[in-house]
Amino acid sequence: MHSQVSGFRQRFKANRFASTAVILATLTLGILIGTVVSGAVKGNQQNSSADATPLKVPSPVQLSNQFSTIARQLEPSVVNINTESTIKNPHHRMMPGNPDEGPGGGDEDNPFQDFFNRFFGGQPGGGGQGGQGFEGAPDMRERSLGSGVIVDPKGYIVTNNHVVEKADKIRVNLMGDPETVTYTATVIGTDSETDLAVIKIDAKKPLPAARLGNSDSMNVGDWVLAIGSPFGLNETVTAGIVSAIGRNIVPLRQFESFIQTDAAINPGNSGGPLVNMNGEVIGINTAIYTSGGGYQGVGFAMPSNTVANVYNQLIGPEHKVMRGSIGVQFNAVPNPAIARVYGVSSGVTIADVTPNGPAEKAGLKTGDTIVSVNGHSVKNGDELVADISALKPGTTAKIGYVRNGKEQTTEVTIADRAKLFSNRLGGGEENGEEGQPQESKFGITVRGITQDMANRFNFPNTKGVMVQDVKPDGFGDTAGLSRGDVILEINKQPVNNEADFHRIESQMKSGQDVVFLVRPRGSRDNTTVFMGGTLP
Repeated sequence: MHSQVSGFRQRFKANRFASTAVILATLTLGILIGTVVSGAVKGNQQNSSADATPLKVPSPVQLSNQFSTIARQLEPSVVNINTESTIKNPHHRMMPGNPDEGPGGGDEDNPFQDFFNRFFGGQPGGGGQGGQGFEGAPDMRERSLGSGVIVDPKGYIVTNNHVVEKADKIRVNLMGDPETVTYTATVIGTDSETDLAVIKIDAKKPLPAARLGNSDSMNVGDWVLAIGSPFGLNETVTAGIVSAIGRNIVPLRQFESFIQTDAAINPGNSGGPLVNMNGEVIGINTAIYTSGGGYQGVGFAMPSNTVANVYNQLIGPEHKVMRGSIGVQFNAVPNPAIARVYGVSSGVTIADVTPNGPAEKAGLKTGDTIVSVNGHSVKNGDELVADISALKPGTTAKIGYVRNGKEQTTEVTIADRAKLFSNRLGGGEENGEEGQPQESKFGITVRGITQDMANRFNFPNTKGVMVQDVKPDGFGDTAGLSRGDVILEINKQPVNNEADFHRIESQMKSGQDVVFLVRPRGSRDNTTVFMGGTLP
């Protein structure tokens, strides 16, 4: 390669970078090819061109300036954010994309764990988030890059939580600032549930603030612009359309329903605005789907309506977001088999009730189907979460539900979701107990729970059977069962031991809906969920 570059330099007699020489060589080749082709065509034609019409270049006319007008309007409100943080014990950090690091927490089947809430933090090859540490190294300084948008002339800026979390220093550069002044920012508040944060700078002068739009007004196909600092390239504007709305990209992230766009978004864009054709911010760019580390036409922005709600709470006296909860859990993905077995056509069937939580105190039980909140009908889990989380902790709500085909109502006192589920999830260990499990036609092997197992895995009692093995592509596998899960019920029938399991299993026939009530492996507080499907 070195000799090739030297050859180029000699040919063009210019002191250029190797990459430039390659580009020039490519262009020269294109000219030569054009010449050869042109000569070939000429040789096959008559030399007369009396009937040819001369080409005319029209006077310059700007056909449309809407994009450029919006860009000029918004760019002064978009900022570049650089952060520094200290990495303790850097030799314990994982390489980027390690399944043990990130929101997936080791879920190798989660395609978003490699980048979600992390991907935009640092430039490839740099010292951004997710960098590699070295054995025996001292504490390391980590730098990351992102964007933000000014929403208040007093210096309040909205960005992503993953851009500023754990940062020791946050520096903000204003785009278009002729003095190129760097400001030190302070964190006003953060919300990990929506990956949003509010920071503030003291600029000693009113700053140009962007206008917020209503994200509910956006439709698939609408034009949008993304503005930010991808790869540190300030004042970058890209255009695209709204590809989808209400997109949920990571399972169990209940407050992250995104606008999907094909506007080019890359590392460093995170926290920057997604703008409509009225020059209004209708989203905050947060994540992308990528297999190669860069733009592939699939980006995600947090809708402005969610941004406004979170922002208004973060600038409040407590600087945190409070969401209501009644202490129930349900399947994130609707399963028609559950609806058929429990005799409901709409609503949310409760898979687990938090002990001593609001729902339990109000009389709600596992298997009840919530159909309304304060008279507003609830069709799915997203609607239930939206209605309940919007209620202030301490207030009461009227919950409509169906039990055994009969509709009933109850009053529930709303609790603080963060406090109620503070210990909700945790890791578990492989079951190491020996035994002779019996294979079932569900494609799983199970064994009863001994007192020793109950003590070891912190089970409340010895009821249920533990899944010891799952046949790939078998019914249990397709239903969602995994090794270590504990089956408590099958089609509402209690499973206290192996005998109960095999008795119920023997009664099931092909084409029948089968729903398991399961305590997932690794659930420290005995959470239960539904899993099921139609038996082949």
